[in-house]
Amino acid sequence: MNPNLDHEDSKPPWIKEEQEDIYNSPVSESQCDTDTGKKSVKCGICGKTFKFMCYLKKHYLSHTGEKPYTCETCGTCFSQSGSLKLHMITHTGEKPYPCEICGKNFTLSRSLKIHMRLHTGEKPYPCETCGKSFTLSHGLKNHMRIHTGEKPYACEICGKSFNYSAYLKVHMTSHTGEKPYPCRICGKSFTLNRSLKIHMQLHTGEKPYSCETCGKSFTLSYGLKTHMRIHTGEKPYACEICGKSFIYSSYLKVHMTCHTGEKPYSCTLCEKRFCYPTALKKHLRIHTGEKPPYSCGICGKPFKSRCYLKKHYLSHTSEKPYTCETCGKCFNRSGSLKRHMVTHAGEKQYRCDICGKNFTLSRSLKVHMRLHTGEKPYSCETCGKSFTLSHGLKVHMRSHTAEKPYPCEECGKSFVNRSHLKNHMMFHTGEKPYSCTTCGKRFSQQSALRTHIRIHTGENNCCSGIFVHKIIFVQVSNYM
Repeated sequence: MNPNLDHEDSKPPWIKEEQEDIYNSPVSESQCDTDTGKKSVKCGICGKTFKFMCYLKKHYLSHTGEKPYTCETCGTCFSQSGSLKLHMITHTGEKPYPCEICGKNFTLSRSLKIHMRLHTGEKPYPCETCGKSFTLSHGLKNHMRIHTGEKPYACEICGKSFNYSAYLKVHMTSHTGEKPYPCRICGKSFTLNRSLKIHMQLHTGEKPYSCETCGKSFTLSYGLKTHMRIHTGEKPYACEICGKSFIYSSYLKVHMTCHTGEKPYSCTLCEKRFCYPTALKKHLRIHTGEKPPYSCGICGKPFKSRCYLKKHYLSHTSEKPYTCETCGKCFNRSGSLKRHMVTHAGEKQYRCDICGKNFTLSRSLKVHMRLHTGEKPYSCETCGKSFTLSHGLKVHMRSHTAEKPYPCEECGKSFVNRSHLKNHMMFHTGEKPYSCTTCGKRFSQQSALRTHIRIHTGENNCCSGIFVHKIIFVQVSNYM
């Protein structure tokens, strides 16, 4: 029997058919590239071209999934003999190629060559579209999918496509529910090994990524990357409707609900809808009776996060660490100082179309418009009274709770809001900042000055009549 014949007969029919196509083509053994004049053979399935028939044969295995080369030690199969040869080194543990800089050893000389790029910084594969460079050709190949939109890895269950096979592999766990990486400390399981690794930093307290500007540390490199935008002022996510920019894409997503009116978060108990998940979470506490996790040790006021509690403490200490370099005015929040700085610029770019009044901030104009529309979007759930501002509702709620969070340090008397405490303090200090421009008499409260002015103007109304009558009665009684 002719061994060559056996070999030919053993070939898969698609190779023989393709060979027949190639041999029967106008060019004897290969197709001809008219641009370069070089000869090549073409894959009949995907159209990829190769210099030699042997390369084409190997390539066909990627379509069939055939892996004819098996490792006798562990049983792993390979599509190419060279891959099996490289694999066998993993069983011997041999790493004959050491790095002369860091001493790390490698199984393959090409692995060492690639590793050396870490030391030299060489990135020989640039993207012709955006200029970004990569250490590996595979990195460039994957990157190009961002520009082309190609997603070659599709889920057979739901049809969702992905840029990378690793992303598809992770996605498949959402169908299977598999979480093969458990935490040995708390027992929580994870889909990815890297997710477990990041989780372990919660137990160890490790934060390996530090900000060189302020020293703040982060668990993830991405956390540091986004934090740096605070120092650089970078806001890469812009609203296409109004142009407002944001540090995080999530902030932009939430902002877009202002334009669309969408309220995607609904309460399952009362069906009330919210724009923000945090607002829904806060609302649910009404049904569950759950108290927010952070409370003020001075007044007992609850807060949903530690940073809000920290800012609240400044209202008790009167600490104002943010100072305006122009006028010296102090503020307890950086945002308040930033808004104040606009007053020095004198710029009021937001104009009311109804009355023509100008405003420094867009939100100030938004609040002002409620005077024209009569809108009062903040309602008290206890008595139904509505307010133009959220702060108005906040202060009003104290009438139901009897909360008085602003105590006087002199006498201990407490007040509902800060302005009442400020007026009260004048009784202790004797300060009278409001003076009459006609007679020079001074008053501790602006309302008292307004009442006094009526004596000079002769304004005749209910309040002034009582006030003037009382003065005349006192004067007459002195002569009796």
